[in-house]
Amino acid sequence: MSLIVQKYGGSSLASANNLKRVAERVSCAYYGNNRLVVVVSAMGSTTDRLLTLAHEVSVEPERRELDVLLSTGECVTASLLAMAINSIGLSARSFTAAQAGIVTDEHHCNARIITITPTPIEDALNAGEIAVVAGFQGVNRKGQVTTLGRGGSDTTAVALAAALKADRCEIYSDVEGVFTADPRIVPKARLLESIPIDHMLELSTAGARILSLRSVVFAKRHNVSVKVGSTFSDTSGTILCNEGEAMEEPVITGIATDTSQARITIVGLPDIPGSAAEVFSALSVAEVAVDNIVQNFSSSNTGFIDLSFTSPKAQGPAVTSALRENQTRIGYKDLQYDDEVGKITVVGSGIQHSADISAQLFRLLSDAKVNVEMISTSEMRISFVVRANVVAEVARLIHTSFGLDADLRAVVHSEGRV
Repeated sequence: MSLIVQKYGGSSLASANNLKRVAERVSCAYYGNNRLVVVVSAMGSTTDRLLTLAHEVSVEPERRELDVLLSTGECVTASLLAMAINSIGLSARSFTAAQAGIVTDEHHCNARIITITPTPIEDALNAGEIAVVAGFQGVNRKGQVTTLGRGGSDTTAVALAAALKADRCEIYSDVEGVFTADPRIVPKARLLESIPIDHMLELSTAGARILSLRSVVFAKRHNVSVKVGSTFSDTSGTILCNEGEAMEEPVITGIATDTSQARITIVGLPDIPGSAAEVFSALSVAEVAVDNIVQNFSSSNTGFIDLSFTSPKAQGPAVTSALRENQTRIGYKDLQYDDEVGKITVVGSGIQHSADISAQLFRLLSDAKVNVEMISTSEMRISFVVRANVVAEVARLIHTSFGLDADLRAVVHSEGRV
């Protein structure tokens, strides 16, 4: 008998009918001689509605209170799904994160899981019950409710699978698995039967929304078998796998796009040891995420440089505030903020060492008269920044040029997360 952890996203649970559909899927898995733990997100747009409500009553809600508020969405879903499962003749029990033994650090709104002691879940499984767990949340050592940040329910599911030594973790949303690109942007994106977990890490880091980055890191670190599929279809989905032996020929796995980033340029930074350290120290204190760092040296030896990087638009106020508060100490002249940019990332095996792929990619962009503003590379990816209004067109162009197009258009069952 296999132990399976299933996770269902908000779009899969957006209505009473959807809850009943998920209950039927759960029952099919249960009758397939499996023990089941089901992790749930909040229904539909519940989290967004709660956030809006919080900001209507407070200009700057306390993070502790936000966590208490936002965690209720998943608790409601867990209880309702348990009811739906019980109504079709099975036995299910809902669990909050505290009841499931999920302990996190102290960081409200973006907590990290420290330990899981899943004894209550194991007791339910041993009693023949299906455990339905509220995702996205935990409790810190003081007993305070915390939430795990964006994609937190994915992390809950993979972490529980690791703690329970489950045979696999299945992540269900409104798309059929991992595609070669976002099918809402690239309609001819192709469904992948499998993807190396390191490639999935790169795609998630670059903005692909199918799996949260932290859940993929957790799966890799704890060797959790993960399958990604759709709640709304019976396709086999995508399996995260090990890459195995290195291939001689570089292979493009997929393309990720991200228009949620802004470009920040620090103008006139003193060209002396320690200047960059001062910049990123200030950003670290403000808990700002940074990517695509480019340093421009002056050809005239003026003693100053320009330093550019990308960061989430949502953190724009924190970035500019942290840098302006430390301008005198850092010693830069000016700060430029541009939120009309987008990032495109091409992921595959051996990309960094393939001159052919780089040449083909940038010749394609040149022929299309697309100006590339920033470039960064790693062993498995090339990322570049362009104007936001050309991101979709460029992604489709690259997808076709590298032979990734499918014969049929991809199917997306709702407007939820990819």
